[in-house]
Amino acid sequence: MYVFIYSPRKAAPSLPCTRLPTQTSLSAHSSRHTLSRCGNFHHKEFIMYTAFTPGAPWLDTDGKRIQAHGGQIFQENGTYYWLGENKDHTTGEDEVWTWGVRLYSSHDLMNWQDEGLIVPPEPDDRESILHPARHLDRPHLLFNEKTKKYVLWLKFCDDSHYAVLTADALKGPYTIVNSRYFPCGRKCGDFDLWKDEKGNAYIYFEADHTDLLGAHLSADYTQVEGEPVAIYSGKKPPETREAPTHFVRGGRHYLITSGMTGYRPNPSEVAVSDDPLRGYTVLGDLSEGDPSNTTFHSQSTCVIEVNGRYLYLGDRWMPELNDWSYTGDLRPDPATQKKIMAKLKELGLDPVRDREEAMKVAIHISEACNTSLADYVLLPLEWEGERPILHWKDTWKL
Repeated sequence: MYVFIYSPRKAAPSLPCTRLPTQTSLSAHSSRHTLSRCGNFHHKEFIMYTAFTPGAPWLDTDGKRIQAHGGQIFQENGTYYWLGENKDHTTGEDEVWTWGVRLYSSHDLMNWQDEGLIVPPEPDDRESILHPARHLDRPHLLFNEKTKKYVLWLKFCDDSHYAVLTADALKGPYTIVNSRYFPCGRKCGDFDLWKDEKGNAYIYFEADHTDLLGAHLSADYTQVEGEPVAIYSGKKPPETREAPTHFVRGGRHYLITSGMTGYRPNPSEVAVSDDPLRGYTVLGDLSEGDPSNTTFHSQSTCVIEVNGRYLYLGDRWMPELNDWSYTGDLRPDPATQKKIMAKLKELGLDPVRDREEAMKVAIHISEACNTSLADYVLLPLEWEGERPILHWKDTWKL
């Protein structure tokens, strides 16, 4: 996810569909919880979850917040796995962006056991791409049946490139194959990976803050092969499409994307095609009955099929903005703008002459937030003909 600058306006009163869960709603599925300063829950007699509560703090079997942001859920040998960005050290007050990649396992999609960091950070090596100050985002993984390798792609939004790692086992250790990869020479952002039943793999990725592209991956899944195909092109933030999430239903290819507005949410849309890469038709807004115009305050990260049902998973990056509505206004508020200009002056940067470096400074200041407290929205997709729709549910079961 690429972060961008804009200013929220005063929103309408919060509505039930976006209300943050209270301690009462938490205790419906767990007992005797006390929220700690770091966002975890100290507890006694922890009770297993029996239903999904979208937007509520989601705890693992140790009573800690699940830290698997911007990632994916997949199934292997009868077990579900969830990997993503570990944000447990991210406060928004220092340089830590992501503290490695964490993995969880589950047999019911509700109760998740922490399997540890499959890609640990390297805090003692400032030159490493795994240093916590690097903006590691949206880890996604494929298993290659031919090479018997797990292939992990990582996005780095500070320099707009990817890194590719491989391992012989799901839990690693992972070896860096390419630490600085620009597909077809393009600066790149959010992405998704998918492989078909024959083992052919594809990537869907945002490029240059203007296009969303699709491309074949090489036989070993470590690089783009051939020319990418433009699915969306010529757009500018906030209309630029990012956070691509691809899935297949009934032989048709669906692609969910969000606009480009940083950690603050915006309306996602869905497109469909009969081909993995070409001929996508936009079907419209993904969510229905959401007056905040924010996809229920979430940004898509994956869709998983479970017994014929398709489940949407999105990150609620800033749960404190539950009463905020999307307007498309990208201007920073006066206080933030003052901080940005002061920092640019301190660094001797001109907003026009040094636009790219100035943008990085502006992003860092405007998007500093405690993402260790980010939550998740997991909802079942419903269908109107061949169009997927999200409706809000305070609680639900498979």
